Amino acid sequence: MKKHLLSTALLASCFTANATIVEMQTDLGSITVHLYDQHTPITVENFLNYVADGSYDGTVIHRSVDNFVLQGGGFKFDTDFEAIETADAITNEPELSNVKGTIAMAKLGGNANSATSQWFFNLKDNSANLDLQNGGFTVFGEVTVQSMDVLEQITSLVHCGEIPVVNLNEEQCPDTTSGFSGENLFYINSVTVIDDDPNSSASLSPKENTLIDEDNSSDNDSSSSGGSLAWMLSLLALAGFSRRK
Repeated sequence: MKKHLLSTALLASCFTANATIVEMQTDLGSITVHLYDQHTPITVENFLNYVADGSYDGTVIHRSVDNFVLQGGGFKFDTDFEAIETADAITNEPELSNVKGTIAMAKLGGNANSATSQWFFNLKDNSANLDLQNGGFTVFGEVTVQSMDVLEQITSLVHCGEIPVVNLNEEQCPDTTSGFSGENLFYINSVTVIDDDPNSSASLSPKENTLIDEDNSSDNDSSSSGGSLAWMLSLLALAGFSRRK
């Protein structure tokens, strides 16, 4: 497990201001994310820890499902996909709804409190599915209207399975993950805090998750969910591609 590079005291001082706006730089433009630090403080602090130590810089967008989700924050690529080091899993905070344009934490199926580094963008209103499934997926921010255009450009790229690629057509998709060249993949080049004003999210009006109090005893397995890690883990294990049903 990853050790935090900053001391506890330093972390406390860094997050007193509750940094609320971050910018992800990509080759197709920047993605600006307003964080819901007042609503999901554990998740935001966890996300900002990864931002602070540069863990997200140079990571791959490893899952893209049209009109559903766009997922990253988990892998870099050298000669194959390599999982980034992660800190301990965090407590789920399913307070807000997985509506279009929000960012939420990915986690393991059947374990509500298993989120570490991976996140996903909701490309449409996924609340009916993701607000309740597996204890609800924690929404911790939203993107700007301009940023949605960038997300849509990424989802319009050629895909090998669910992995968006560049400089390849579908017939050129490799049979294994190690068959890629690093130049074939789409990256989050860097993630930086651009506004640490603790009141910068005051004007946001996130939608409350009203489904979480419903009985979800029959829906503990999120193997078909937008934010489950199972798809990529199985892909790496099998060294091949398959679209999840």
